Amino acid sequence: MSEEQKPPSEPNEPLPTAPPPQGGAPAPSQTAPQQASQPVWGGPPPVPPPPSSWAPPAPPAIPPLLPPRRDRAALAVVLFVFGGLFVVFLAFLLLAYGAVRGESPRLSGGPRIGVVEVKGEIGGGARGNVDAEDTLKVVKRFLDDGDMKAVVVRIDSPGGAVSPSQEIYDELIKLAEKKKVVCSMGNMAASGGFYVAMACPHIIAEPGTLTGSIGVISMFPNVKGLADRFNLKMETIKSGKLKDAGNPFRDMTAEDRAYWQSLIDQVYAQFLAAVVEGRELPEEQVRKIADGRVLTGQQAYELGLIDELGNFNDAVDAAKEKAGLTGEPKLVYPPEERTRFLEDLLGGAVHSVADAVRIELHREAKAVGAPGLYYLAH
Repeated sequence: MSEEQKPPSEPNEPLPTAPPPQGGAPAPSQTAPQQASQPVWGGPPPVPPPPSSWAPPAPPAIPPLLPPRRDRAALAVVLFVFGGLFVVFLAFLLLAYGAVRGESPRLSGGPRIGVVEVKGEIGGGARGNVDAEDTLKVVKRFLDDGDMKAVVVRIDSPGGAVSPSQEIYDELIKLAEKKKVVCSMGNMAASGGFYVAMACPHIIAEPGTLTGSIGVISMFPNVKGLADRFNLKMETIKSGKLKDAGNPFRDMTAEDRAYWQSLIDQVYAQFLAAVVEGRELPEEQVRKIADGRVLTGQQAYELGLIDELGNFNDAVDAAKEKAGLTGEPKLVYPPEERTRFLEDLLGGAVHSVADAVRIELHREAKAVGAPGLYYLAH
């Protein structure tokens, strides 16, 4: 076949290799990678390969979940030591507070005189008021203590609800049968506070103390006019005609008023009898001043309603003398006082605000809520 008739060479036929260069250097291998050609349709340029010295960053080290066993043991020891020191610190504060208040009688010898405090409005459960149940527990504790020979009742109260005042009075009567009991009036011991004092055989007050106010009061709001103005009606279903006596959405009838007046008169007679018996005065003499008037301590002394003018320390001295005690007496306050100290130490401000709100709500509820009878000074 002639050269003109030879078929063209195949495209995949290997090309002839160039002769090796001078000096014997080897020719490049035919298997070396070819450089990437430019894309046919104009795409993004290829990413150059990373340099041979580049390495990916190491992942962040994960801290151990738990400290070594030795560190945990040391931490436990430190917490235990500081916890123990905190407990010792609180115990020291309690002992110091008890020493100041005389509330650690079991840790020291000498005579002991109990102190029952009646401070605030009688009948309220909020702090700042007198809870009759708590006061009864304190009186019972002192009553059962055979080593306690005398008790001072410190009263600073405008009075309060009838029944709680009578409960405290009755328990103090029992206490006075076995112990020497002296009453010390503070700034005010009026109405229900004065009723409670009548259980004490010996009463001491300052000349400026506000006391007396022998009487009973009950108030009923009447919002009928306001309800009529806004077309507000209250439908009442009752079992008897006196069941809603004092309903604020209607006017009080003559029968309603006579009914409530009979209750007032009965409770007033009980107050009057307590004063006559406690002060050993004629009923006619007591009635002349038992019209609800407030008296000063000086006036009460001149009228025979108290025995002596003086302060709290004078009452302690009188109790000590009547009980025949020698030496400096230790004053024993109820255990609740220590709890209050801790509350004051660890957040008493919060409790004070909350209790102030509760007291105000209690007063507002009395003004617009269910009617009641009160030995309360106004």
